[in-house]
Amino acid sequence: MTSRLTLINRDYTRLWFGQAVSSVGDAVFSTTLVLWVATVLAKDESWAPMAVSGVLMASSVAVLVIGPLAGVFVDRWDKLATLLRTEVVRGALVVVLTAVSFLPTDALPAGVWLALVYGTVLLLHAAGQFFSPARFAILADLVKGDADRARAAGIGQATGETAWIIGPPLAAPLLFAAGIQWALLFNALSYAVSYVAIRSIEVPAPAATAESGKPAPDDSKAASRKPSLGREFADGVRFFARSRFLVVLLLLAVIGQFGLGALSTLNVFFTTDNLHADARLYGYIGMAMGVGGITGALSGGRVVQWLGARRSTWISLLVSGVLLIAYSRQTTFLGGIALLFVFTVPLTVLNTAMAPLLLAAAPPDFRGRVMAVFYPVTKLASMLAAVLSGWLAGSVLTDVAGSVGGVRFGPIDTIFAVSGVIVVLSGVFAWLALPGTEKTVKAAEKTPEEAAALTVDVSSPAGSRGHRPPDHDRGRPE
Repeated sequence: MTSRLTLINRDYTRLWFGQAVSSVGDAVFSTTLVLWVATVLAKDESWAPMAVSGVLMASSVAVLVIGPLAGVFVDRWDKLATLLRTEVVRGALVVVLTAVSFLPTDALPAGVWLALVYGTVLLLHAAGQFFSPARFAILADLVKGDADRARAAGIGQATGETAWIIGPPLAAPLLFAAGIQWALLFNALSYAVSYVAIRSIEVPAPAATAESGKPAPDDSKAASRKPSLGREFADGVRFFARSRFLVVLLLLAVIGQFGLGALSTLNVFFTTDNLHADARLYGYIGMAMGVGGITGALSGGRVVQWLGARRSTWISLLVSGVLLIAYSRQTTFLGGIALLFVFTVPLTVLNTAMAPLLLAAAPPDFRGRVMAVFYPVTKLASMLAAVLSGWLAGSVLTDVAGSVGGVRFGPIDTIFAVSGVIVVLSGVFAWLALPGTEKTVKAAEKTPEEAAALTVDVSSPAGSRGHRPPDHDRGRPE
């Protein structure tokens, strides 16, 4: 019975359980704040949309400002202790906001309430910038082999998608029936549960000590020789820049964000204008994508095992791009929902496939800094893509309309179609530019200096031209 309740292994299961509970709490928390600001604090005010956007902006600022430096500290600190401390900090922040929220709304000016909300969201996401790379590093220690790492990534994505299917429906009743205090308290308790689950994890000893038998260096001497924060950050950026493998992965992620960013910004208008559906049905669009995301996440590990992480990456990009182009031509609501569901499956498989590639390319001493470069850059690309697509649809392409070969087109479906072409081209680029993962895995097992040298070797023309991948890249477990 126990084995059926275990995902990959015991310690990963406990890490996953903590993530699952915390993710549901975060979904309830985020939805509650947006609803409370929009319907209570700023009700009937002209500045309500701006107030709501401030919540989202606070989280983005934390990612872009704190994220790049957080990886340096994560690489310095004990990873498990970092996870535990961030859960304590996040739980305490929410408890403080919960205590203040027991005050009547008119007890404080709206500006003070907004400052409290924005400040809490900013600090929560700042702490999250330490949590995510620490979890990424521990995941590499708890789960071995491309297939299992892809499974872990898929389970994590499915958990996140499920949390956002469960969380928002819980948030509205909690807010309007019980009050904002109890919705916030729910999130605080989720951090407590996550803390208990993570505290029970046993992280294996570092590979250099466990495999070679060499004693670990004396901590006091290591601390005295520790370089400055700026130098460590620069070392991480240089390592990332010297690794063609990592640079290619980052380029793929950025191109993908620019190709897909239009969907999140303009899909509501596409639903009403092109699919001729009532705006009240827009929620089903999100549900279709959520179910597609869960399907892709749960099947992603098996796909990577069959095809290998590299093949899964470029094939997923090609398929996603073609499906996005097909979606741009839809004119019925049912057809649009069906295609969005199918489109989200390979898109999620893509994210699952990239996880073992990143883990393989990042040596243990650089994992925090690798994520501290990768995630903020892709987040910035997502923000720019949203702004660019909104600007194009609202100004430059407003009057675009016509027919070619009997096929009608307008501004939004044109943007979607071009986005699909960009994703297809990124798939071709991935096929040509991504080397096999065997050398990269070996690089992750070496010292940072040796790994950096090896990643430069991997970037040679002979290793980057879509050659036949080695057996390891076919998805066989290590």
